Amino acid sequence: MDIDAICDRRARSTPTDLCLAPEQATLLERFREVRRASSELASGLTAEDQCVQSMADASPTKWHLAHTSWFFEAMVLQLNDPAYRCFDVRYARLFNSYYQALGPRHTRSLRGMLTRPTCDEIHCYRRHVDEAMESMLQAGQADSETAALIELGLNHEQQHQELILTDIKHAFYLNPLRPAYRSVDPMQGVRRLEGCAIDKSGSGPDVAGHPVQWIPQPGGPQEVGHAGSGFGFDNEKPRHLVLLRPFRLASRPVSCGEYLQFILDGGYQRPELWLSDGWDAVQAHGWRAPLYWETDDSDGFNIFTLHGMQPLCPNEPVCHVSFYEACAYAAWADARLPTEFEWEAAASRWPAPDQRARATRFHPEPLPQTSAPQTEPICGPVWQWTRSSYDPYPGYRPYSGLASEYNGKFMVGQLVLRGGSCATPPGHIRTSYRNFFAPAARWQFSGLRLATDA
Repeated sequence: MDIDAICDRRARSTPTDLCLAPEQATLLERFREVRRASSELASGLTAEDQCVQSMADASPTKWHLAHTSWFFEAMVLQLNDPAYRCFDVRYARLFNSYYQALGPRHTRSLRGMLTRPTCDEIHCYRRHVDEAMESMLQAGQADSETAALIELGLNHEQQHQELILTDIKHAFYLNPLRPAYRSVDPMQGVRRLEGCAIDKSGSGPDVAGHPVQWIPQPGGPQEVGHAGSGFGFDNEKPRHLVLLRPFRLASRPVSCGEYLQFILDGGYQRPELWLSDGWDAVQAHGWRAPLYWETDDSDGFNIFTLHGMQPLCPNEPVCHVSFYEACAYAAWADARLPTEFEWEAAASRWPAPDQRARATRFHPEPLPQTSAPQTEPICGPVWQWTRSSYDPYPGYRPYSGLASEYNGKFMVGQLVLRGGSCATPPGHIRTSYRNFFAPAARWQFSGLRLATDA
């Protein structure tokens, strides 16, 4: 389904046939599944937890829950259901994120001041929207264009599910109690502890994970972009040809143990390794390690996770590094970051993305101790920085109507990440997916995979 030219629609009369077509029944089931997943992510949080905003880039949990409901209300229900009545017309100002065409918005950096409406009222708001959406689907009101817009809303909500995790992790890290979001899965705890004996000298049973293998990738013309099967955002289109030089891509992401060697070799004190803006960020923010890494008074390293403080595991992929840190590490390793087109071209020859329910793990799992080339999925367990600016593809056209502000307006000053992370919801990963953040961003599950020229 194409979701271009769908947002400037007017309300239509309700069909009298209440029999659900197969595609409507599937969409209804998917709607319920995605909405339920958001509520489950918030289920272990107190009302106080859900109100806090730790920085301007993050949002309170209850704001995410309300904003994703507002999206369906403003983009779908108000345009397509003449009988729909807003839960509270004042909510549009509170929970509109950045859609200028939809009116004034509450200041982003002050979302943590919204102690009202309460969490209970937000959950009532979600139920109100859910009931109206389900009634629309059950009544057969969602034609192909409306169904495509609903699918956009569901993928939008999945993006916010990942943000719920990254934002609450940052908030909990600023709490001196360092609370855990969820208890550790026993089997994951066993996997993490295997090989975690490491000290400040960098010594330990294996500080790198299994050896990196460099996978040769051919040059020449390569097709990139969304292939047209299944959902894809407007920024993944149109599919087009790019010309690549031969290159090599690392068989796995950089591990914590490898990144520790960069730290111990004075990586954060060597300006020659850093981009100018990156070196300025190191000096301004006092970076000495990835976000959430800490040393203690003994000889150990710890890392803050959604399971609380844990020993640093050298075999885990390093994450919570900025683009600047990824570039500095690559320079130190005598390598570079791949472009997003190199990454996607290589991904077409890699195993299919792993769509297992990894989001329930809440932290990257350790890398296997041994692995044959290209046997592990290229997607996950951390977002992988690329050396590509977030720019429009040749022939790019944003969504028309109200959704036109979804992606295109952010195509400046951002860098592209590929591959998904341990916090990405299942079913939301694909090799054409273009995530993007500012180069100094560190609170996402962002890591790196190296490349070299052939």
